[in-house]
Amino acid sequence: MSLSIHTTFLPHTDPDASLSFYRDVLGFEVRNDVAYGGMRWITVGPVDQPGTSIVLEPPALAPDLTDDERRCIADMMAKGGYARVILATDDLDGTFERLRAAGAVVAQEPTDQPYGVRDCAFRDPAGNLIRINEVR
Repeated sequence: MSLSIHTTFLPHTDPDASLSFYRDVLGFEVRNDVAYGGMRWITVGPVDQPGTSIVLEPPALAPDLTDDERRCIADMMAKGGYARVILATDDLDGTFERLRAAGAVVAQEPTDQPYGVRDCAFRDPAGNLIRINEVR
């Protein structure tokens, strides 16, 4: 059996700001942009990886969530504790400087972690944590 990651989802609070971040700052291509019922889903992904996508979606869509649960999700998103993705690069320092220069919100500068990974972190416009590992 062979499995691969095809699509994952991250919430957004402002589709235009998220689109700008993932397209203009990270350099991902836009693969789909769908509006429905006053909401918007945007599919993005690395240009050289057509089989891997991130769908930026409105948060807390499950119809059985309570108002308290929706508020909890919004609070967690604002603190960066709700959703995250880990990307990889072979030039962590160069990538970090390029993203910082583009205005990305820095959550952590490049660091050698005690568990063997060198990485940095940013927050997207919704507060999602975007960690970037250096591939050695």
